[in-house]
Amino acid sequence: MSNENKENTDQKNSEELELNSEVSDNEKQSKEMHKIVHLSGMYKDWFLDYASYVILERAVPHLYDGLKPVHRRILHAMKKLDDGRYNKVANIIGFTMQFHPHGDASIGDALVQLGQKDLLIDAQGNWGNILTGDGAAAARYIEARLSKFALDVVFNPKTTEWKKSYDGRNEEPVSLPVKFPLLLAQGVEGIAVGLASKILPHNFNELIDAAIAYLKGKSFELFPDFLTGGIADFSKYNEGIRGGSVKVRAKIEKEDKKTLKITELPYGRTTQSLIDSIIKVIDKGKIKIRKIDDNTAEFVEILIHLHAGTSPDQTIDALYAFTDCEISISPNSCVIENNKPVFLGVTEMLKYSADNTVELLKKELQIRMNELHESWHLSSLEKIFIENRIYHDIEECETWKSVIETIDKGLDPFKKMLSRAVTEEDIVKLTEIKIKRITRFDVKKADEYIKGVEAEIKVVQNHLDNIIDYTINYYKQIRKKHGDGRDRKTEIRNLDSIAATQVVVANEKLYVNRAEGFIGTGLKKDEYISECSDIDEIIVFLRDGKYVITKADDKVFVGPDIIHVAVFKRNDDRTIYNVIYRDGVNGAIMIKRCAIKGITRDKDYYITKGTKGSTVLYMTANPNGEAEIVKVSLRPRPRLKKPIFEFDFSELAIKGRQSMGNILTKYALHKIVLKDEGVSTLGDRKIWFEEEVLRLNADGRGNYLGEFHGDDKILVITKSGKYRLTNYDLVNHFEDDIFIVEKFRAEKIFSAVYYDADLEYHYVKRFTIDLIDKLTSFIGENKESQLIKLTELEYPRLEVSFGGSHKTRENEIIEVAEFIGIKSYKARGKRLSNYEVKVINELEPLIIKEDEPVVDETIDEINDEDTSQMSLFENGNKE
Repeated sequence: MSNENKENTDQKNSEELELNSEVSDNEKQSKEMHKIVHLSGMYKDWFLDYASYVILERAVPHLYDGLKPVHRRILHAMKKLDDGRYNKVANIIGFTMQFHPHGDASIGDALVQLGQKDLLIDAQGNWGNILTGDGAAAARYIEARLSKFALDVVFNPKTTEWKKSYDGRNEEPVSLPVKFPLLLAQGVEGIAVGLASKILPHNFNELIDAAIAYLKGKSFELFPDFLTGGIADFSKYNEGIRGGSVKVRAKIEKEDKKTLKITELPYGRTTQSLIDSIIKVIDKGKIKIRKIDDNTAEFVEILIHLHAGTSPDQTIDALYAFTDCEISISPNSCVIENNKPVFLGVTEMLKYSADNTVELLKKELQIRMNELHESWHLSSLEKIFIENRIYHDIEECETWKSVIETIDKGLDPFKKMLSRAVTEEDIVKLTEIKIKRITRFDVKKADEYIKGVEAEIKVVQNHLDNIIDYTINYYKQIRKKHGDGRDRKTEIRNLDSIAATQVVVANEKLYVNRAEGFIGTGLKKDEYISECSDIDEIIVFLRDGKYVITKADDKVFVGPDIIHVAVFKRNDDRTIYNVIYRDGVNGAIMIKRCAIKGITRDKDYYITKGTKGSTVLYMTANPNGEAEIVKVSLRPRPRLKKPIFEFDFSELAIKGRQSMGNILTKYALHKIVLKDEGVSTLGDRKIWFEEEVLRLNADGRGNYLGEFHGDDKILVITKSGKYRLTNYDLVNHFEDDIFIVEKFRAEKIFSAVYYDADLEYHYVKRFTIDLIDKLTSFIGENKESQLIKLTELEYPRLEVSFGGSHKTRENEIIEVAEFIGIKSYKARGKRLSNYEVKVINELEPLIIKEDEPVVDETIDEINDEDTSQMSLFENGNKE
């Protein structure tokens, strides 16, 4: 074969291969174009990507610095803009958009939230009101800058880890080096995809105390604290982990008998939302309120005006039971750690923050130590270079390399004096020293500077060797510098549960059709029973002895032949049912007394034995356990000796509702009539006061006050020197600063020592309690006056020690009963001393008992020249 033919054949084969290759590629592209992608697979991948992004990059805070990405980017942008002056919020938003890819609205909202928390941002202008719910002004009208606290604890570029921003043009922090439990201080709330985080805010100073306690190896406990104040029960807080709950109440005070005042709000509520919730309940008829006034400005003040005759205590309970005056919060402490969500309790978060602060401070100290060593090395090298005139040796050098070598050779005798080896970079820095600096070089100043660096190295090394003590001192300095005015705002208290049925207003009328067996609020033409509410339970008794409890409704069938209908109160052990029934068709006549405290709703029960054919012959419901006398007439029959007799129910013991009772008679009954209304057989009511919840109860919880009956009263004395009398109704509310709660005894004499702010002297007085139900001061109307001591002893003794210019004066012993007589509570009393009083102590009385004194009803005239003294129940001394 010739070479020409061979070339033609090769060319033809090559063209065929190329053609086949093109066909193969086209077929491959065609198959890829027509490839089937299942929709479920797309959803799976996309959903997981989206969910991960929302969790990690938007909704859940980072454990390391306690910030969501948008908050971190805002703070980073504000730091870059920071020059000490305020910046327009619109400018901050625009600058933050270099780092945050989700638009200006999300940045603006997040910035306002940070500003309203009053911790990291110093705000200027109208930033809204967390109390009223009013929004902030437009971003172009308000200004902000970083707070001094933020500048102190949040930023340090030397210890910050950086990453590229979303578009790769800028750098942003992975997380900020926050040296404070910021996450717990601010709290956070975020909803991601399939995950939520809700961490409640905690008190600034308490977090610092807890961190110090942890570093000292001591135990600590943390509870939330809300900017809106309120009263909270953290008994089920559960460290803020899922499953826990916090009960929060508004703080409601009684202005007078017809006015209530709300002064603090539950967390997450505003005055407007709270008022709206009250109005809804008013419209439903569950609470009777005449008018609501909202006077909130800097502080919360919502005035609730009541109708005449409405109980303020019951209304307070109703507000807690039916409105947002009481809410339950479910925390969910979820944070990001190592790029995944984890659930940690607040104790673990605090420990992590404290450990992280130790590491950050250690890293800062190590960086500072390296800088000091470098400064010492360069300063020493410069001193050697100038002092020994090594710069003269380079005058003859013609190349840069020879300059470096000459200086290096000149430094050889001194290298052992240095802390590290001399590098070419060090020599280059020496060549950059200006002639002017060399000519003016002061060896003495250079030595002083080096000694100063050496001294600082020792200090830094000491801090590193005692890093825990250094961190504790750091926390103390933060508290000293930034902790003023950050006292706890939310009162911690165990809150009682309020039964809605006990406080709801009767907004319906209950009727009964006895013959047909219907009860309800809609039977307007039938027999009226009583007022009730739409959430009340009704107890109904039938002639055959069956009884049932059902919820109040428009019309309910319970059974024919109804003999008794009433509103049912669960756990009521004072309402006693007196019953006479026949057991079966021809059985004995039985009699019983019982209470019905609680049974299952809409389930049939029997007040009789349940024998078929039984009939209730007589029945009364007695709200205070009254026991009447009945006259019983039997049917005439041969040899019946006593056809008529009387029976006193007080002779019969009160038993359980399932008891069969006693046999009244075995003979056939003609009739039973009431002869005499009875009196209560239950005796006086025993009352206890539970300090933890500031409520009365009859269940034996707390301090026993005594047995109460009729018009008996309870005496309430506060730490602020006020008193009032109240009844023993279990719905009563009490002041937060309770000093004494006890059964009132008119003959009791109190001795009080107080500081009179008007006259600036200590006074002592002895007085009895007048019958006043309004909170009344017995130490004067000046709010600066202070109750120092109060005692019920008949003959108290006081020891007074002096201070100021009279501190050398000998202590005085005062027999109070001899020092001053018994006056009215309105009397100012007698001046304890003309000298400056430092401490007042109570001594054991010398006289234990004496005849009752006669009360002097006259009121002392105010006499500035009066010299006197006095006593107790400890309430603190005024220095």
